[in-house]
Amino acid sequence: MEFELENNITEQINFNISNYLTYLEVEKGLSDNTIKAYQSDLVSFFDFLEANFEIKSLAEITRKHFSQYNKYLIKQEFNPASVVRKIASIKGFFKYICYKRQIAKNPSLSVVCPKTAKKLPKVLSVSEIDKILKNKLSLPELTVIELLYSAGIRVSELVGLEIKNIDLNQRMLKVFGKGSKERVVPINEYCVEIIKKYLKKRKIIELKYGENKKFLLDDKGRNFSRQKIYKIIKKQGEFLGKNISPHTLRHSYATHLLENGADLRVVQELLGHASIVTTQLYTHISKKTLREVYFRINK
Repeated sequence: MEFELENNITEQINFNISNYLTYLEVEKGLSDNTIKAYQSDLVSFFDFLEANFEIKSLAEITRKHFSQYNKYLIKQEFNPASVVRKIASIKGFFKYICYKRQIAKNPSLSVVCPKTAKKLPKVLSVSEIDKILKNKLSLPELTVIELLYSAGIRVSELVGLEIKNIDLNQRMLKVFGKGSKERVVPINEYCVEIIKKYLKKRKIIELKYGENKKFLLDDKGRNFSRQKIYKIIKKQGEFLGKNISPHTLRHSYATHLLENGADLRVVQELLGHASIVTTQLYTHISKKTLREVYFRINK
């Protein structure tokens, strides 16, 4: 049955937004900042509708409303990337409430996000990675950085990594990426040695606070959060004088593989990309790096 509150559209909107944000937190594991961004985007959209249209139910919203909102955002001089993010947030919300049968049809299905120029992701050089690894790192910090860079895994995959999915003899990790898609990732000998050292420390933590299936534990036996890992990487970025994130290490991993002759399809599998188009972005980074090196040498 369609959820409808003819006399109170505000209550209907708030009810569904609240449920959607809970879904993003619990089911999708998104960070607080990301959830706040979604909330802000949705509130702005519905404020616009309230100010410009008489809508009594979510079911009355059509593609026309999205089109008018898109024009409004452009008129307000939001940059294309911000417009894309806002529209994507709203489309995600309507997909969710349609799935939950709060509306019969999804009015955002045919809405197309504006095209934006793809930005090349930030990448660290090999020497910068070496500087980080030679910095004064605690064992947990070193373990986090080594896994993000040597295995190229996502921060969510690292947070979710379980002891049973680490095979040090085969030098392999089993990780679960987007959509819980499983893949196996190789790790190098140095990474294996770091993990072995960390496991000794981890054993002491478990003896004190109890067993835990997750690999990364803090000193009080609690699971590592995404925020904790972000803080570790941010700290190392400050050491380099750069603003970096865990994804920067993943980007660096992919770029360095390609620069050293790895096949694009192999890198696609290692990263867990559904489409090779996503992986091809790193070939542009490699070419850009090669040009910079060439012109630096041939000034």
